[in-house]
Amino acid sequence: MLNKSIKFLIENKLVAVLLLVLFVGWGTVNAPFNWNTGFLPSDPVAVDAIPDIGENQQIVFTKWDGRSPQDIEDQITYPLTTSLLGIPGVKTIRSSSMFGFSSIYIIFEEDIEFYWSRSRILEKLNSLPSGLLPEGVNPALGPDATGLGQIYWYTLEGRDKDGNVTGGWDLQELRSIQDYYVKYALSSASGVSEVASIGGYVQEYQVDVNPELMRQYNIGLSEVVKAVKSSNQDIGAQTLEINQAEYLVRGLGYIKSVADIENAVVTSKDFTSIKIKDIGKVSLGPAARRGLLDKEGAEVVGGVVVARYGANPMEVITNVKEKIAELKGGLPTKVLADGRTSQLTVVPFYDRSELIVETLDTLTEALTLEILITILVIIIMVFNLRASILISGLLPVAILMVFVAMKLFNVDANIVALSGIAIAIGTMVDVGVILAENMIRHLDEEKVKSENVLPTAQGTSDEESHQNNKLSINEIIYNATAEVSGAILTAVLTTIISFVPVFTMVGAEGKLFRPLAFTKTMALSASLVIALFIIPPLAAFLFRKTTLKKSFKYIVSGVLILAGLVIVISGFWLGFIVVAFGISGVLGILGKLDSKKVNLVNIIISSAAIVFLLAEYWRPLGFNRSIFINLIFVAIICFGILGLFSVFRKYYGQILQWALANKMLFLMVPITVLVSGFWIMNNTGKEFMPSLNEGSFLLMPTSLPHSGVEENKRVLQQLDMAVATIPEIETVVGKAGRTESALDPAPLSMYENMIQYKSEYMRNSEGKRQRYKVNADGLFELKTNVIPTERVTSDEESHIDHNNNAKRFVTSGTSIKANQLIEDNDGEFYRNWRPEIKSPDDIWKEIIKVTKLPGVTSAPKLQPIETRLVMLQTGMRAPMGIKVKGQDLKQIEAFGLELETLLKQAEGVKVEAVFADRIVGKPYLLIDIDREKIARYGISIEDVQSVLKVAVGGMELTQTVEGRERYGVRVRYPRELRGNPEDIKDIYIPVEKGSPVPLSELATIRYEQGPQVIKSEDTFLVGYVLFDKIDGFAEVAVVENAQALFQQKIDSGELIVPKGISYKFTGTYENQLRAEETLAVVVPLALAIIFLILYFQFKSITTSLMVFTGIAVAFAGGFIMIWLYGQDWFFNFSFFGENMRDLFNMKTINLSVAVWVGFIALFGIATDDGVVMATYLTQTFDREKPANKMSIRASALEAAKKRIRPCLMTTVTTILALLPVLTSTGKGSDIMIPMAIPIFGGMVIDITSYFIVPVLYSWREEIKLKRIERKELRK
Repeated sequence: MLNKSIKFLIENKLVAVLLLVLFVGWGTVNAPFNWNTGFLPSDPVAVDAIPDIGENQQIVFTKWDGRSPQDIEDQITYPLTTSLLGIPGVKTIRSSSMFGFSSIYIIFEEDIEFYWSRSRILEKLNSLPSGLLPEGVNPALGPDATGLGQIYWYTLEGRDKDGNVTGGWDLQELRSIQDYYVKYALSSASGVSEVASIGGYVQEYQVDVNPELMRQYNIGLSEVVKAVKSSNQDIGAQTLEINQAEYLVRGLGYIKSVADIENAVVTSKDFTSIKIKDIGKVSLGPAARRGLLDKEGAEVVGGVVVARYGANPMEVITNVKEKIAELKGGLPTKVLADGRTSQLTVVPFYDRSELIVETLDTLTEALTLEILITILVIIIMVFNLRASILISGLLPVAILMVFVAMKLFNVDANIVALSGIAIAIGTMVDVGVILAENMIRHLDEEKVKSENVLPTAQGTSDEESHQNNKLSINEIIYNATAEVSGAILTAVLTTIISFVPVFTMVGAEGKLFRPLAFTKTMALSASLVIALFIIPPLAAFLFRKTTLKKSFKYIVSGVLILAGLVIVISGFWLGFIVVAFGISGVLGILGKLDSKKVNLVNIIISSAAIVFLLAEYWRPLGFNRSIFINLIFVAIICFGILGLFSVFRKYYGQILQWALANKMLFLMVPITVLVSGFWIMNNTGKEFMPSLNEGSFLLMPTSLPHSGVEENKRVLQQLDMAVATIPEIETVVGKAGRTESALDPAPLSMYENMIQYKSEYMRNSEGKRQRYKVNADGLFELKTNVIPTERVTSDEESHIDHNNNAKRFVTSGTSIKANQLIEDNDGEFYRNWRPEIKSPDDIWKEIIKVTKLPGVTSAPKLQPIETRLVMLQTGMRAPMGIKVKGQDLKQIEAFGLELETLLKQAEGVKVEAVFADRIVGKPYLLIDIDREKIARYGISIEDVQSVLKVAVGGMELTQTVEGRERYGVRVRYPRELRGNPEDIKDIYIPVEKGSPVPLSELATIRYEQGPQVIKSEDTFLVGYVLFDKIDGFAEVAVVENAQALFQQKIDSGELIVPKGISYKFTGTYENQLRAEETLAVVVPLALAIIFLILYFQFKSITTSLMVFTGIAVAFAGGFIMIWLYGQDWFFNFSFFGENMRDLFNMKTINLSVAVWVGFIALFGIATDDGVVMATYLTQTFDREKPANKMSIRASALEAAKKRIRPCLMTTVTTILALLPVLTSTGKGSDIMIPMAIPIFGGMVIDITSYFIVPVLYSWREEIKLKRIERKELRK
């Protein structure tokens, strides 16, 4: 069936062309890149930076203003948690009770559908028994989003026409605009779940009543409350019909101003109305706040846009930006005192799309460079330009087909998913290489037959006989394809099957790598379809012999020369290549060069062009190095490796001949490799995942629990101002407390400083690296009349153009903006970082250095997305920690502090990052009501509490309706009458019959320390001890060191675990342990399936085992490469001033899930060459049937030598194609590199399989021969 389909398409080439057009067109429509084709619609795959690997979580959020964490825990969190535990599919429930609200996090099993779980929660909330929760308390389901949905943060700022900050807007005004205009406008964008506000002051009407005046008029607080409530209402009175027209009747009574409240009547005495203004003061003022936002030392107002679960983040951000553009003209403006006009503007300070674009750029660049390197390898090793074009065309089309599959199966495009394509490139092209090489060999054999025709004695000729048996081009291509189609199918199937374990992964690792397994599988499937069904018809067309008229050849060559000249004049050097092709054609027509030499010249031109393109876009030595230096390096790397393989190919036969004669001695080499590899595996550190460079940091220190709003504001501003002094920082915005969202349960003492640092190289508005104009000295020229934003150094001052003092030249690393430089495609890239800053880690060290403040804890290195994922998975704000569970908060805190001290002694633990929760550290002012005393006055507990609630805390009684805006009306005592315990003692409690009684006669007031937040898991109280690892240590090893230390201290009696207390290490390392358990089962299963496929191909257990040895050797080779990466001496030399270890990102590599995915990919690749080699060995032995030892070895040698070229081509293609990935430094490279290292190392060592398979095959045949000879001797 397979061969019939191939034959049909070769004979009906138009069908193949139509299929190709369909694949290209459909793939272009679904491509995740911002391609504007104009004539095709755009329906791109959903795009994000990384997969959402957080828990399947829902939030139940309950507000109860003014209540302490203990009240919240006892009356809301605990009863709600016990009720929600019975929901189907619940894995665990975490909760936190804080001042004024309760957050309950319900973690469902992974297979529970997101919106189904929300329905079950709503059912449960609607069926709660009456009396379970306090009156007026209504739990609500959080937004249909996860913490990872926070994709766009912004501030509202006044800007002038040049975009400069103007000020002139007060915080209360900004908050009202945010809450009632900007928030709702952005919420209407498609895909937005919620927009939450933060910062500034929420406006409210404040009624400060005077207790002395109230006593004079004998008015109680309850009367004031009733008066305010009843003064703010509209009513409807049905309709009236007047003159046959219907009128709707409304009674207007909403509060419109302060005066409306002042004139509200409380009571009437002696025909005199006592109004609110007679007993108090009414004013507009700020409500109490639990969240602050600061930008580089100035308090601001802002918000966060949260994407709906399952929405395309890139699309949502685009929709939000469109809404902002629509909103821009409607936002208010002000004319300032200096005459400038200030336009209120939405200014983003965190935009996920920037990370997404840069991540896609990294992958696009890697894929482009891989394709270029692949073309170079094919051109040089196949030495056939037409074949090179065929194979090279396979890659882009196959990638486009993957995008179609991703769209159909709802797989998001992200760094991990697209990495599946990047690591599959080598295997994808292998399919085409094997096929094209076999086609060329068949064509050459047919050509040799045609040239070796001799006349016969009978007067006829072999030529006539040959003409009768001559194969058409279609038949040659079909025979070549059919010969290797089975081997190709088997090789691809083994690679696909090798990824079955990834599909079985669960939890975070499953969500992370299943998309990668899908894209890699689709990429290989697409390459198989292209290779077997598209390449053969196109090959039959390209390889056919055509005789073109000389005049037509002249026209083609002339057009090439003219087109090349036009391109050169337009400023593109590629025009020279086009001109060279034209001249080559002319020389061929004139007979100056024969066809072979023309082909050679074209190959040289093509190779030179590709090497130049690689040097131009790869720039492995850095963009600060000249193109010439990079060109030399790229040429040395590419031609050096290709040269080594050419030498290897030349002497392969001699080496194999020696190995066949000295089998045991030779086999000691792979055995040594195996032993070394397995020893390294058992001594390599382990972690869950390498960190993804997001281009931003999240600094999350905390202050002491007792710090108030103003103190936290002061510290937050100090942190922001300190970070802003670092030249590499683009912007820093700090948050203390929480946004108005269920997704953000942070206390006031927790800071989140969002730090955006500049990209290493200046980028244009599209997020691409941009070149800028430089002078003869290599200094960057600023635009005329532009002054640098930061004073230039004394060295740079010397480059002032004295004819125009405003014109300056600056070096890289000066703090300037892109719009101050002059764009020039022939210029250089501008480096934003100072010379001593080599990586984001260096920037983080600078941040830690400047943010050491008294009373503020240190913080682990975190990033926005990474932090949200960690908090979703563990409930903590650090990747590693200890959960201490118990029934008493003080006991949990005390034991946590003991563990904090011990943890600092554990090897690999970063001492400054260890921090135990200070649970019981919030000062409480307790008013203890004496029940006997209140009974004497006939007062109830509720009577006293209701007065305290209004007088001290204030109570929001109603809301005004002012157009679209709503403001609360709050009643309380003035601050000077409630600001300290002595004032509170003087609060009078009304008595039904008698004079009011001061609180001091009814209650005692005392101080006590209590919890700032009460956390629990499955109803058990919990506290956290957070810690981080030192760079260079593996997560699992650090946790094991700490566990061993604790056990040692427990055994020695130095650490005593109190009764009722338990502790458990937790964090992302748990994902690694779970992944290991999964892999321990499914990897052997995958290997077994691969073996079965090999068995079905060869129908021989021993042959299958021979091919299988390639996996073991490659596996060991991958670990050897990982070990070498961690050795300081390996590649520790400089080339053109660039250290090779730094260039190839060499550092200690821990065994993470990413590394294991690389190994799984390697398993499939490692068998490919073995399959090809074993297939031809079997065919050769079946054909020649060698009868003695020498002929067996000769047959093995002959078969191996004939198959060495395609095998070498597949290996060198895979190795070279991974070099751009290994040297990549862009966003996303952190995950791609660990996946690529084992593949690279494994394929280098897998070269030994070129000897192992023939040697073992020969050995088996020799053993068979000996057995036959023994049987014959016995006879």
